[in-house]
Amino acid sequence: MKIDIIRKVPEDMDCIIIFQEENGALDKVELLPQNIAKTAQVYCKSEDFKFAYGDLKNFASVNGIQRQNIILLGAGNKNDLNINKVRNLLASAIRFAAKLKAKQIYLFQGFDCPITDVAFGHLLSETALLVTYQFNKYLSSAKNESEIEALHYMLLSKNTRHLNRGIVEGRIYAETTNFARNLVNEPANVITPENLAETAKQAALQYGFSIDVHSLDKLKRIKMDAFLAVGRGSTHEPKLIIMRHLGNPEHHQETIALIGKGITFDSGGYCIKSAQGMSNMKDDMGGAAAVIGTMCAIAAMKLKVNVVGIIAACENMISGDAYHTGDVITSMSGKTIEVVNTDAEGRLTLCDAINYALEKEHCDRIIDIATLTGAAVTALGTQISAVITNNEPWLEQLKNAAHFTGENIWQLPAFEEYKEQLKSEIADLKNSGGPSAGTITAGLFLQEFVQNKPWLHIDIAGTAFKDKEYGIYNYGATGAGVRLLTTLLKYME
Repeated sequence: MKIDIIRKVPEDMDCIIIFQEENGALDKVELLPQNIAKTAQVYCKSEDFKFAYGDLKNFASVNGIQRQNIILLGAGNKNDLNINKVRNLLASAIRFAAKLKAKQIYLFQGFDCPITDVAFGHLLSETALLVTYQFNKYLSSAKNESEIEALHYMLLSKNTRHLNRGIVEGRIYAETTNFARNLVNEPANVITPENLAETAKQAALQYGFSIDVHSLDKLKRIKMDAFLAVGRGSTHEPKLIIMRHLGNPEHHQETIALIGKGITFDSGGYCIKSAQGMSNMKDDMGGAAAVIGTMCAIAAMKLKVNVVGIIAACENMISGDAYHTGDVITSMSGKTIEVVNTDAEGRLTLCDAINYALEKEHCDRIIDIATLTGAAVTALGTQISAVITNNEPWLEQLKNAAHFTGENIWQLPAFEEYKEQLKSEIADLKNSGGPSAGTITAGLFLQEFVQNKPWLHIDIAGTAFKDKEYGIYNYGATGAGVRLLTTLLKYME
């Protein structure tokens, strides 16, 4: 989709969005042709439409022999707007235009928006590309396919440098998020650990970051036995994917590890899930997709940060060689773990990946992102990701990133007393603390492996997948974490 800024109003416009503040005068909207302004005024009067916040109306007009769809988008009080409100408003109008089969959208704005030009340009392109995303490759006849070819922002000013900069950045955010969405939406018979590694290699080649992939023999030699235990039940060989973006090579002392959970399908193992609980378990590599998408974004933006992305990719399946409840396994760190639940597998792969980041890549900060616990969904629903940390100042940066991207987060406490639930009689740790405070105890388990380094744990179990359209998202994968992590790393330049 083309997204640009134009000053000359074309004669024919098949879809017009008029974005105006409450009780704003239509004849004052910049570049809006007077005949359209008058037609819209008549319609607003007849329908008592006042451009209140979130109000959306559509009517058809005829220009010569061509039909025009005119969408009226209410901004409400412009002083109450913020980045997320503008994003949601634009999303509702662009989605409506797509359902009208619009090809060329012309956006006219009747007020000064109280956000920066860079941010507004970013929202224009990011929102348009995220809202019109569809995953329909397996449909023999694609339904509801968006036909939008271009979004034109109508602006008289020639000073568009900051807007254009935002448009470019927003496109990077959206395209890399949509890349992650594709990975999660693909079925598990397509995205196996091997294919996930191959896709990461292709992304590295396209975006310009380095990559290594370790196979089974290497993983055995370096004793990543917690990770390997999870993958034992599958015929698909585990893969350790290591991606590097060294944007500030002169300052190696500040290397950030991004660790993404890469379970390409989770049956639950011998603690098997129900049919309903297993139906969307292709999304259990949502953390891995977020890490790959983020690596693509920061490489495209040439951010001056040093980042190592690590994914321990495998399947959690049942077979004669699958791990059992009651097993005691030794992690890469040397800590022993009693397996009390084979469906608490993600933390076993993550703990070895964290140790690899510290011992082999010498990372100074750790971020892990995972569809880790159903308890996170119970606690926070499907609109908020849970965060646990040992570093409050770093969390504040993440909160600022969440505010900009609209990826909501909520801190849960790293409550020391809950570590009692992880104590084992026969090993250093149990892999599950039971149903009580499940998201917190999962985080506390991982904290045992971070060696007191600054650490952020992000549980996206509730936010990685939508079962219906909402805001900027359609049905399916959201690409949760890509925009959030990219913005955090941008702040850390």
